Amino acid sequence: MKTVFKKTSLLTDTPFHYCPGCTHGISHRLTAEAIEETCGDLGIIGIAPVGCAVFAYNYFNCDIQQAAHGRAPAVASGIKRVCPDKIVFAYQGDGDLASIGMAETVHAAARGENFTVIFINNAIYGMTGGQMAPTTLIGQKSTTSQAGRVSELQGNPIKVCEMLATLDGASYVARVSLHDLKNVMNAKKAIKRAFEYQKAKKGFSLVEVLSTCPTNWGMTPEASMDYVKEQMTKVFPLGTFKDTWEG
Repeated sequence: MKTVFKKTSLLTDTPFHYCPGCTHGISHRLTAEAIEETCGDLGIIGIAPVGCAVFAYNYFNCDIQQAAHGRAPAVASGIKRVCPDKIVFAYQGDGDLASIGMAETVHAAARGENFTVIFINNAIYGMTGGQMAPTTLIGQKSTTSQAGRVSELQGNPIKVCEMLATLDGASYVARVSLHDLKNVMNAKKAIKRAFEYQKAKKGFSLVEVLSTCPTNWGMTPEASMDYVKEQMTKVFPLGTFKDTWEG
């Protein structure tokens, strides 16, 4: 029988632990496919975060280094400098990247470190119980903003792509979503583009992926997809914010 579709070799056969309706699994697959299709002939080293994706080392079929909470960009910087011919990627959530790890993220981008970040934005702390994150929307409820986030009390959501795009060291910055098939395909194109940047030694690249968290949002998986489409994309518009390479 002719094989028309098969799983990427950069994912193991380990079943994902994520909650039903969570799009971490889709993001894992897209990341693995993008790496295989653009950099499959090179050594791959991933950086696992603290958060829902803490067990990434079980799923990606490559070398994985665990980083302390928020420190993935610092760890990735060190690994890439020691192993400049390897493809290095950090996989991080919004609490990990945009809260405790914000300094590492900003300075790695400012330095133009030649690695790729896959940034999962589900607007909440997923693993630790649903607390408000730096990306939680105004009015969105969490365990630490039970009446909904109020800008006067808790500030406004941080728009990571818009901020990083202002830094000279950032070469490719894009935001995508996984709420329907069209956007899943667009997400894969952006992730491939980010790894093509790294392979060509063009500097820091980051793709922000709007993702779901049905469990902590208190929604069905279907409703959470609608929330991303109808609410999150208004606050975090999709698109390419910086693309400095014409190749």
